[in-house]
Amino acid sequence: MASHALRLHPLLFSAAAARPAPLAARPGGGARRVHRRHSLAVVRCSSSAAQALKVKVFQQENYLANWIQALFNSLPPEDYVGGTLVLGGDGRYFNKDAAQIITKIAAGNGVGKILVGRNGLLSTPAVSAVIRKRQANGGFIMSASHNPGGPDNDWGIKFNYSSGQPAPETITDQIYGNTLSISEIKTADIPDVDLSSLGVVSYGDFTVEVIDPVLDYLELMENVFDFQLIKGLLSRPDFRFVFDAMHAVTGAYADPIFVEKLGADPDYILNGVPLEDFGNGHPDPNLTYAKELVFTMFGSGAPDFGAASDGDGDRNMILGRRFFVTPSDSVAIIAANAQAAIPYFQSGPKGLARSMPTSGALDRVADKLNVPFFEVPTGWKFFGNLMDAGKLSICGEESFGTGSDHIREKDGIWAVLAWLSILAHRNKDKKAGERLVSVEDVAREHWATYGRNFFSRYDYEECESESANKMMEHLRDVIAKSKPGEKYGNYTLQFADDFSYTDPVDGSTVSKQGLRFVFTDGSRIIFRLSGTGSAGATIRIYIEQFESDASKHDLDAQIALKPLIDLALSVSKLKDFTGRDKPTVIT
Repeated sequence: MASHALRLHPLLFSAAAARPAPLAARPGGGARRVHRRHSLAVVRCSSSAAQALKVKVFQQENYLANWIQALFNSLPPEDYVGGTLVLGGDGRYFNKDAAQIITKIAAGNGVGKILVGRNGLLSTPAVSAVIRKRQANGGFIMSASHNPGGPDNDWGIKFNYSSGQPAPETITDQIYGNTLSISEIKTADIPDVDLSSLGVVSYGDFTVEVIDPVLDYLELMENVFDFQLIKGLLSRPDFRFVFDAMHAVTGAYADPIFVEKLGADPDYILNGVPLEDFGNGHPDPNLTYAKELVFTMFGSGAPDFGAASDGDGDRNMILGRRFFVTPSDSVAIIAANAQAAIPYFQSGPKGLARSMPTSGALDRVADKLNVPFFEVPTGWKFFGNLMDAGKLSICGEESFGTGSDHIREKDGIWAVLAWLSILAHRNKDKKAGERLVSVEDVAREHWATYGRNFFSRYDYEECESESANKMMEHLRDVIAKSKPGEKYGNYTLQFADDFSYTDPVDGSTVSKQGLRFVFTDGSRIIFRLSGTGSAGATIRIYIEQFESDASKHDLDAQIALKPLIDLALSVSKLKDFTGRDKPTVIT
């Protein structure tokens, strides 16, 4: 163990002329020894990992440091002084530099220990797992989620609490306020930490431990799933598995888990080396951006099961041979099969939950299992409150996020292992030469039991923000004038509103979470704006229709939903407001 002296080196600057920039991302900005006539470029912090800014913004002098110090100024000292924090990220460009900045400011503020993933790598679910296992006070996640990386692309950061879940808005609002009034940054005068070597180094009362990014997470997965059951499936000569890490953080997890522990063929780990620019790709696991995997799974001689995960490892996409499982169906199918196939749920789930835009497929599973069900706003923190209260076991979002109460984040590899567990359980008695139960079989049997919720999401990315907001105001006006029983083409309106939510655990409320048009046959159209990128706004339209008639379950979703899609475009006047005649991404 190395030991070095710890010296504080405060950076002083004035924030008197601070002027907040438009709502866009997590951190605030600042400049060392800024004169009063200069202003700080400050942006509001988000409690989710959904928003990002360009790397060059964070590379401004003290821009990141301002937010890190503002975070410490927002927390009670007992939450970090002498305590342990976790630090890691998705491997994108600027993470290694940021890790050094964060480490030195943590030391300067009296943190006792930093646990940092080797080479700065820790997936978002792994950070949550490490926080919980090591009983840390919290952790920093360096990621812009599924946004592109590299010197000219996106970067972001968020803070998770001791439960492993994202910090609530009460804290993130305080951080934003403190970025406007900050007067000093407390930073320790210590050398950069060698992030490439496992081990411990001490600087006075401050310690940095570089940890294996996989071990704690892998141990947790082995406690959740029956690895021998899954290994039995992956070792079959008549079953082929492919996983696309998209050159993102799960590349560090794929080989130790899928290959070394479960016996998968290493040749079927695609894009398995994490790269700072994600190989110039867009690490978003959907039918548009995971092109190599989709080509493989829909081509001739396709494998039996395919999956992908995103930049920071918290999202997933599930594919069978020439068959796509929607995220809404995926969480419902996992919940319906969890008790039989996954040891962690052997007593059955305590409760189920979904985000409001996610289809109602999970609702029907909760009803059949007779367990509590919750519909929450988009954002994993809402699930976390329910989990901490013992009310929730399995949950999901239509935006390719699925998870359970094993941690307090969505978890891409967990979802893949859940599906492999279901397939392994369904095929455990199949002899060589017998036809295996496929992904498509599992999905179709689920529809036959519960009915099919046809679902699609249209994303219009990088729309001009003013036009997007005008469209939403137009829709709010339509909702204000709407009445139950009104006809919208062939559909009869049950109600229209702007979704609000009261947390059953802490009583907090949130409003304006999405504009809903709900029809008497259960069909829904939902409109939301998302600021997930660093340029413009993304308009999301969610379209859903329930079909109980099994003879119609083979319809293509886009064909089944076309009347609702046309209605959504007509009611919103999207083309008139934005000029867009087609979406960027359809899922």
